[in-house]
This record gives sequence, C-alpha cells and structure tokens, in this order.
Amino acid sequence: MPRARLPLWIERLAAAIVVLLAAALVEARAERVKDIASFQGARANQLVGYGLVVGLDGSGDQTTQTPFTVQSVVSMLGQMGVNLPPGVSLQLKNVAAVMVTAQLPPFARPGQALDVTVSSLGNAKSLRGGTLLLTPLKGADGQVYALAQGNVVVGGAGASAGGSRAQVNQLNAGRIPGGATVERAVPAAVGAEGVVRLELHASDFGTARRVAEAIRSRLGAAAVARDARTVEVPAPAGESERVVFLAELENVPVETPAAAAKVVINARTGSVVMNQAVALAPAAVAHGSLSITVSATPEVSQPAPLSGGQTVVTEKADVQIRQERGDLFYLEGGARLADVVKALNLLGATPQDLVSILQALKAAGSLRAELEII
Repeated sequence: MPRARLPLWIERLAAAIVVLLAAALVEARAERVKDIASFQGARANQLVGYGLVVGLDGSGDQTTQTPFTVQSVVSMLGQMGVNLPPGVSLQLKNVAAVMVTAQLPPFARPGQALDVTVSSLGNAKSLRGGTLLLTPLKGADGQVYALAQGNVVVGGAGASAGGSRAQVNQLNAGRIPGGATVERAVPAAVGAEGVVRLELHASDFGTARRVAEAIRSRLGAAAVARDARTVEVPAPAGESERVVFLAELENVPVETPAAAAKVVINARTGSVVMNQAVALAPAAVAHGSLSITVSATPEVSQPAPLSGGQTVVTEKADVQIRQERGDLFYLEGGARLADVVKALNLLGATPQDLVSILQALKAAGSLRAELEII
C-alpha cells in the first residue's frame, strides 16, 4: 500500500528548516575576522616597574643578602623627609623588593584601571598580606604610562587527602586586580590613512585569500591580500563612519582552510597533542628494546560492470610495535600517529623515547606533519 503524501505546506516547511539548519551549520564553522586577525597599529604594550611591598608578616627579604631592598627603603624614606643617621644598618623583615608588570591594551585612556602582577625580586618567603607602594610603570621608551598600588592577592595552601598541608600556589608572586591607573595613552590610529591593514595571527596564503574574498563579498570593499599575513582594506575617511565600518569588518565570517598537520610534544611530561589525525607512511624504527614497523598493503577497488567508474588503488597501513621481552601490539587499518603513541605508552615508553621515535619518523619522511617540541 503506497504511503500517504504529506501536505504541501508541511513539505515546504520541512525543506525550509533543512535549509536554515544547513546555513546555521555553515555559519557555525566559519570564524570571524577578529578571531584570526588583528588590526595593524592596535597592539598591546608591556609595562614594567620596580617597587616595594610592605606589611609582610616576617616573610620579607633578608636584608643581609638583598642590599638593594635596604637601599630602596632608605631612598624612599629620604624622599619623604626621613633622614637616617649615617652607619645605621636596617634589619627589615616585613619589606620585599618586587617587579611589577602589566599590559597596556590598545586604545587605553588615562584613568582606566589595569591588572598588575607583582613578583618577588629578592629572597622573600611570601608576599601574602603585603601592600604594594606607589610604583611607576614604564614602557620600552622609558616613559611612565601607569601608576600601580594596592593590596597583593596571593594564592594559599591547601590540605591533601591525608590531612597534611601542601602548597598548591606560588607565594612569591601575586596580582592586584585593577591595581594600576593609566596616566598616558598610546596613539593607535587604525585606518587614519584611508587603508586598514589586517594582520593574520598565523601566516597562511589560503587564509589571506579567503579573508579578502569574504570582505569583498560581505562588505563590497576592495580588499586585497598583500602576502600570507597582511590584507589591505580601504576605510572611510570620517572617524564615526570608520568605527562603524571596522565593527562590521571584524565580524565578517570567514571559511578558513584546514590547518596544517602539526604534532606538539612536551618533552618533560610526554604529552603528545595533534590537531588532526596524522597518518604515517611505511617506515621501520628500532629504538632500544622497541621495534616499530609501519607497512602499507595495496587494496584495489574495482567499479561494477558498465558503471563507468574507474579502478582505485589505496594503501592499507599496518603497524607492529614489539618489545624484546615479547610484548607485541599489532594495529590494523589506517596507521594513525595516535594509535602508535597509545601503543608506546602501553609498552612503558618514556617521554624521551617518544621524542626520539617521532623525530626519527619525521626525519625519515614517514611522519608528514610539523613536529614541535616544547
């Protein structure tokens, strides 16, 4: 019995929902321009300063080993009109010399608050409970751009499962949320010359081309990719019109190409991170008591008779990992690097073994991916 046909309006509604869902999925996969690029001329600036933290509970610098702390205290007292007699040796326990760092964001204006990081410079045991005295923060040009002062927030210690105390945070560094006030602004004119330059976070010719195409399609602007990192876009001359244009520009969706295959290894912990499934070409590696063999078996797929198709030959990779004591792991199917690393970990391979083996596979051309060791 034939199935009853749905009403026409239901079919049209279902078709519309499918189209909307497909568009939503495509939009979800797209990245915004602001996520993959930044405006040239709008950058953060690093600030640094030298100061004193006072009010510590006996955990400050040992003045006999950090004479610069005593010198700083004497200089500060002299500026406040307190002159110490000659030959007086200060024995301070509640003061610590620190370095204060902050990041001045683009378009920051005088009066804006910044978070600062305070780090011990001497041999203080802890900065807990301390107060940072007024400290000027300077840029690379030696000019003062912000002033910092406030109570230092330092992480504490936690109890372990057995009830014993264990330090879980660094006590010689802390933060002061909103502890600095901007005193001088850094000029950041984006598009003042009539041209906005976008700088990609990662150099890639394909991404630069797609960014230019997306801007031309979405905004109608004559965007041009100058190289693998820079895209130029004409901008309006008026400031208000330029702000509106830049707001639309940074939210333009871009379909970015697939990232290059990359493998990141932490040589200290043995962690291996891959941004995609990296396949291995045929290879054989012998490392100490470990023996790895990656082989490829051709597989022929023939089309059905009179189908008009073509014969396709693919390679099925097999991996064998053997240890001298007799342990054997045989991996069938696609020889993925993730499977190799997993098998090596089961065999008890050390982080140094992983690094050496992956470097050998890369040098032999079997590992077709960028290898980065941190």
